[in-house]
Amino acid sequence: MHTDLSPHLHSTECNLIIEELKKCHSENKFGKFLGICNDLDRQMIVCLRNERKTRQKLNRDKALEKQKRVQQLMKEKQG
Repeated sequence: MHTDLSPHLHSTECNLIIEELKKCHSENKFGKFLGICNDLDRQMIVCLRNERKTRQKLNRDKALEKQKRVQQLMKEKQG
């Protein structure tokens, strides 16, 4: 199962792949079960994974900055 594929949640690159995959599924009603759309599905998975890794890195960096600020405030209060 994939994450939410709403367009506002993803990059332009991933949205293009998602649209191609949806198009492939709609054009190949039975072929999608035989693996006709698998290449697009793999591309989408890689794209979504890269987006997730980027978000994780940004969130981690923000958390570290916040942690440093809190520690600095604690030092200032103590001293």
